[in-house]
Amino acid sequence: MDITHYMQTLGRNARIASRAMAASSTAAKDQALRNIAALIRSKEADLLAANARDLAQAREEGLEPAMIDRLTLSAKTVEAMAAGLEQIASLPDPVGEITGLKRRPSGISVGKMRVPLGVIGIIYEARPNVTADAAGLCLKSGNAAILRGGREALHCNQAIAACVREGLVAAGLPEQAIQVVETTDRAAVGALITMPEFVDVIVPRGGKSLIARITEDARVPVIKHLDGNCHVYVDDSADPEKALRIADNAKTQRYGTCNTTETLLVAQSVAREFLPAIGRIYADKGVEMRGCEKSCAILAAAKIAVSAATTEDYATEFLAPIIAIRVVAGLDEAIAHIDEYSSRHTEAIITENHSRAMRFLREVDSSSVMINASTRFADGFEYGLGAEIGISTDKLHARGPVGLEGLTSEKWVVFGNGEVRS
Repeated sequence: MDITHYMQTLGRNARIASRAMAASSTAAKDQALRNIAALIRSKEADLLAANARDLAQAREEGLEPAMIDRLTLSAKTVEAMAAGLEQIASLPDPVGEITGLKRRPSGISVGKMRVPLGVIGIIYEARPNVTADAAGLCLKSGNAAILRGGREALHCNQAIAACVREGLVAAGLPEQAIQVVETTDRAAVGALITMPEFVDVIVPRGGKSLIARITEDARVPVIKHLDGNCHVYVDDSADPEKALRIADNAKTQRYGTCNTTETLLVAQSVAREFLPAIGRIYADKGVEMRGCEKSCAILAAAKIAVSAATTEDYATEFLAPIIAIRVVAGLDEAIAHIDEYSSRHTEAIITENHSRAMRFLREVDSSSVMINASTRFADGFEYGLGAEIGISTDKLHARGPVGLEGLTSEKWVVFGNGEVRS
């Protein structure tokens, strides 16, 4: 296969389809989404069989447990894909919305209209559900998309792509609006990120090395985050019960996700009571604890296994049952630690003190900042976006979970009645 020619063909088809998608009605887009959801449900057995082929190959190649976890589909996750598409269909269509309309002294009225970005290239690893989520979000926001999943999910991605194509055609929309790259050749990624004539934005979802490579080599704008080094800070005014529940969930509900907490910060005045309690929970669940000198002393005195944390531990996204722990003097030191080590993804404070909570919201510079809630909520579905195409830790053009609005832009629109400039 001539990869360059193949990718340019996909790009050309996507550019043509993007014009039709930008002009398509909300009814047609919603019908396509419902069609795809129904097809995914009806073809559950085919999807699971394709996923089983991918999983067998992944285990044979010795992929890491976190990757296997992200790759695995079940009847529950297939239903979640379908339900996610239906939820996207139920959301308001952002395309064509006009906001901020103001009349100027000249007589003209000026506002902004929300419009699709055009053609979106999405590069992702392992998670086959991204194929459905990305297709749905791009479709509803009036964009065309070229999806390049990882080779480890090739069979499942192609099975989902077949459902997407069939659903689009049945709704009268162009089949090429959502195209899934059929080759595992890495040269396809290199071509996709260097076709500004066909692709308007790239969204990478995957490991830090993948995203770093794409960011370095792309000639197309990139919406990205490199890693999710998330923090929970237990303030000295925290409700102990809330703090235990949240610190447990934020770390152990799932280990291999970017919104899982990797560092626990505890105010010194409550550390002697709180750390042994959370330490026993972590130990019972097999979580390895790496702590500062003070936290090691407290945990060791409670006969809980802990090792000394290094500076590197505080800067690491473990994606594993490992957590770094540090005792801090208070809010100021907690914010300073987060500022130094955070990847700007998600941070949470557990506190009953309103002024401290609001300081944390204002001063912590991350894409999601939370009060008394688990960092695991930081995703598009939980935020009511229907799904997400990724989580951006950039400050332009989108930040945090990227849903429908993040896949659109705004243009100025002017309404006049014969006015001319003097």
